[in-house]
Amino acid sequence: MKSTVEQLTPTRVKLNVEVPFEELSADFDRAYRSLAQQIRIPGFRPGKAPAKLIEARVGRDAILAQVVNDALPAKYSEAVAETETKAIGQPEIDLGELKYGETISFTAEVDVRPEIELPDYSTLSVTVDAIEIDEADVDAQLENLRARFGTLKGVERGIENGDFVSIDLEATVDGKPVEEASTEGLSHEVGSGQLVDGLDEALIGLKAGETKEFTTKLVAGEHAGEEAVVKVTVQSVKERELPEVDDEFAQMASEFDTVEELRNSLRERVEQSKKLEQANKIRDAVLDELLAKIEIPLPEKIVEEEIEGQQHQIIHALGHDDEQVAKFLEAQGKTREEWDAETREEAEKSVKQQLLLDAIADQQDTQVSQDELTQQILFTAQRYGMPPQEFIQQLTQANQVGAVYADVRRGKSLAAIVGQVTVTDSNGAAVDTAEFFGGNDDDADADEAADSED
Repeated sequence: MKSTVEQLTPTRVKLNVEVPFEELSADFDRAYRSLAQQIRIPGFRPGKAPAKLIEARVGRDAILAQVVNDALPAKYSEAVAETETKAIGQPEIDLGELKYGETISFTAEVDVRPEIELPDYSTLSVTVDAIEIDEADVDAQLENLRARFGTLKGVERGIENGDFVSIDLEATVDGKPVEEASTEGLSHEVGSGQLVDGLDEALIGLKAGETKEFTTKLVAGEHAGEEAVVKVTVQSVKERELPEVDDEFAQMASEFDTVEELRNSLRERVEQSKKLEQANKIRDAVLDELLAKIEIPLPEKIVEEEIEGQQHQIIHALGHDDEQVAKFLEAQGKTREEWDAETREEAEKSVKQQLLLDAIADQQDTQVSQDELTQQILFTAQRYGMPPQEFIQQLTQANQVGAVYADVRRGKSLAAIVGQVTVTDSNGAAVDTAEFFGGNDDDADADEAADSED
């Protein structure tokens, strides 16, 4: 097989492929065996009819067309590998005229990853917020711990912020009941803002058995974006009693004997959490700095696919109903044009990030172990609240395991270069990135990898 590449744009190529007819002999054998099982020819048992009789029955040109169409995906993949084409997306294949016994020719236009000139990472510098630990942060952790060990008791007074209530809700739009926005016996922490807008304000001061109506805008369902009148009825009111913060509480709620030891542990937890938050900001800042400094041509078809994917999730959730989409946009305070523009901006940035990180991964020769891939899949399954095996099955059926692998590889590639970037905090102090991104002991290896790219 002979393959050549024609560069159409920085992000698109045309593969010109010629397949000698004799290379399809195995494909013809498979096709004849398959047809022999399907076609009944008098005097021959199923599967035993000669090729000549099958050709006479089906037609040589029809068999040739079937063989070529079946072989095209493998021949295209072979051409991509042979020419080392960094293809992304689906190809547009144009098959030449087919003649039995002659070379098969086809072209395939496909988007490719553009060549990206990567900078010397040691010349980059980013600034992130300094880590500041306030005692209020430790107090908040302590209050959360007290809440876990708190108890609820019923009260007869009016509702206050922080109370726990059991309520019934009834919603109407233009006087007609809205079933999906009505419920009974719903538990709610007043002041949490976790339910409909206006509910917490309406509840303040009510006692068990009392009812109040308020107006709110629905954000989901058939009436998304419409004004609804909601009637809330209070069934019960409870307040949370918190334990005293003393050594006895420390012993009950932790492995420590004193409150001082407990607070020190919580302070360390807060510090570690803030360090992790800072690490995430460093990673994002480095990526943004790279995107700002590097020109990355965008394959338009890939961007369009990304736009369609982002919008499809919302449109599918709204039942592909144009009226519901319009209500959704109204609730968001956006026109369709504004939504399209925002989605395109997000899609372009997403594609640029992927192309950039893939280029860095190639430069760094980033590898992903089976254990790393498995850990990422398990983590994602847990985040979605799905059993790991069920999640893996869905990934496999949707052919998305490769996408997870690519995401892990991209994350590793970015982490691998952060140590070469100068990072300072908002106080002007240098930030040691080794704890989360590893050390920079392999500078020589990194320089060697960069030289090899040149």
